[in-house]
Amino acid sequence: MTGKHQHFQEPEVGCCGKYFLFGFNIVFWGVLSNISALTDLGGLDPVWLFVVVGGIMSVLGFAGCIGALRENTFLLKFFSVFLGLIFFLELATGILAFVFKDWIRDQLNLFINNNVKAYRDDIDLQNLIDFAQEYWSCCGARGPNDWNLNIYFNCTDVNPSRERCGVPFSCCVRDPVEDVLNTQCGYDVRLKLELEQQGFIHTKGCVGQFEKWLQDNLIIVAGIFVGIALLQIFGICLAQNLVSDIKAVKANWIKHDDGYRLLK
Repeated sequence: MTGKHQHFQEPEVGCCGKYFLFGFNIVFWGVLSNISALTDLGGLDPVWLFVVVGGIMSVLGFAGCIGALRENTFLLKFFSVFLGLIFFLELATGILAFVFKDWIRDQLNLFINNNVKAYRDDIDLQNLIDFAQEYWSCCGARGPNDWNLNIYFNCTDVNPSRERCGVPFSCCVRDPVEDVLNTQCGYDVRLKLELEQQGFIHTKGCVGQFEKWLQDNLIIVAGIFVGIALLQIFGICLAQNLVSDIKAVKANWIKHDDGYRLLK
């Protein structure tokens, strides 16, 4: 004997993978932390939808973080299976949206018109509509006359509102040199002829403008969805790899324990 001892490398849980998965969950959790910023989108109050989605993502993030730190295989399996389910749901939603794009367009039109009706009912909803109309340079779902659906802006003779036959300021064509926002720029604008309106407000509907924006930014939008999908797959792989490491370590413990009992 040379006096030298042979050392065998026993399986161990990789700290790098464990803390990387923990960090992944912190990021994944944080991105969705402000998901309840909207409060009303017409007809159905989606705050409940966001509460449910936010709750699911919180549970998922909690399972991933605690599972990684505590090396809990049940929580890690729960995390990877649930994340995989979300991935396939997103994939199915994307396919269905492409197949039923005409139905989606009709639902978007209905969605915007429902929000036009409730424009003055909620300040967050009002800000959302104003943002959309300013960002996409549009007015209403299909055009400015959609604002007849709102009790304050409709053109009926019995409407006593000062905003009668008008549109919100977010429909107005902004003057680049204008420093102060004129919130009354849309008053009485729909009493003018359609050609005259074009000099004051955006006359294209938000549905068409949104579709145009999607077409113009198709590569960016697709890249974002692919990036999210790859991030989810990466998270699943991390969790499964960590589960395999934990099982290997546990199996080694059992083998050593059995050997110790035989020696006794």
